[in-house]
Amino acid sequence: MRIVSPSILSADFADLKNQVKMVTDNGAEYVHIDVMDGHFVPNISIGPCVIESLRPYSKAVFDVHLMIENPEKYVESFAKSGADIITVHLEAVKDMDKMIEQLRSLGVKIGVSINPETDVEKLIPFADRIDMALVMTVHPGFGGQSLIEECLDKVKVLRQKFPELDIEVDGGIKPSNVKLALDAGANVIVAGSAVFCAEDPKAVIQQILQA
Repeated sequence: MRIVSPSILSADFADLKNQVKMVTDNGAEYVHIDVMDGHFVPNISIGPCVIESLRPYSKAVFDVHLMIENPEKYVESFAKSGADIITVHLEAVKDMDKMIEQLRSLGVKIGVSINPETDVEKLIPFADRIDMALVMTVHPGFGGQSLIEECLDKVKVLRQKFPELDIEVDGGIKPSNVKLALDAGANVIVAGSAVFCAEDPKAVIQQILQA
């Protein structure tokens, strides 16, 4: 099933509740929530309190992407705040087996992400125990970057080995290139500036869903 997950990193933070409502009213089933700590990536974004404040106003799947160091210290608070999926970075986790068990105990869906420079083979040993693999198609931490097409080769490998796995791509995706990601095997599409900076966000969401 194809899913659009607009990233609120590109939304108007002064009107976040209505921005989330706008994209979900127009066909987005997921809302991608980028959490950045200023250490794993240079920027800082939001924490559990923002997710908790949005949760009563949306029935969308909150797709929480933790671009943070030491995620094991924080995943419980994100789960309690209303996250449905919590994705951690392979590069930030010291013991992925333990991390997977911790997330499973919290009752959330489990995602694992890899950066552009990380070999997809490092994710393979865990892929049969998670709900979603997130392949970064830009370097994490900044919105508005261009798609690194070579990263889509990782999607092809994962799709071939794990036909039923949700595979998400994040970074530089827009209607003009989304077919590349879909043809590679991605089924969950993160789009930030392409949606929230568009004159007609509904049209962009529909173009991605129908590509």
